Amino acid sequence: MTPSPTWIVIAKAPRAGRSKTRLCPPCTPQQAADLAEAALRDTLAAVLDAPAGRRVIVLDGEPGAWLPDGFEVLPQRGDGLDERLAAAFEDVGADATGGAVLVGMDTPQVTPADLTDAWSALRAEGTDAVLGHAPDGGYWSIGLRVQDPALFVGLPMSTEHTGADQEARLKEHGLSVALLAERRDVDLIDDARAVAALAPGTLFARTLARTEATFAAAPPADDPSPRTPEPTR
Repeated sequence: MTPSPTWIVIAKAPRAGRSKTRLCPPCTPQQAADLAEAALRDTLAAVLDAPAGRRVIVLDGEPGAWLPDGFEVLPQRGDGLDERLAAAFEDVGADATGGAVLVGMDTPQVTPADLTDAWSALRAEGTDAVLGHAPDGGYWSIGLRVQDPALFVGLPMSTEHTGADQEARLKEHGLSVALLAERRDVDLIDDARAVAALAPGTLFARTLARTEATFAAAPPADDPSPRTPEPTR
């Protein structure tokens, strides 16, 4: 009997000054946090719409109103992202569930079909792992049939070759890797615009449109009109 999918979303609770800081400028810290929340909501909605045995969010921070019913919540463990990824698969117990597919919160364009394609690829005969590369050199998804901390720990993260390094690490440990479709993740404002254009019906796209409308409405830098200072967050 084929196991039902186990989905893991690894995420950071959206908070001004802590979320999507590379969007600032042109965004304010609060606008960046709002975009992070929208991206997370879109991701969770896609996971909810995909068939599942389990849905787990591995969270840095506290759950908020953005978290829908239907998710188990586990705290992130570890110092760097490499350790946190290893702990996520360990804590979910990928071995016992027949595998798990993990996604982050930076690809709001991901659809339920993307997820089910990833699970089908992972469960295909002869496949041990799946990996979805991102154009910036990272990766947006990874799925494993069996968890092993050595697949992650010590791997440099957030570099322009993290995805290639991760693929190489999986293969070094004797795993057969199936590659998923590439997806662009949101780091900079140009990424946000490109992703919103790909998925105009998402909450992320609508939130970005509202945010960019404030850019257009803002007075030019040399405008002498007085401004009310923003409260410190």
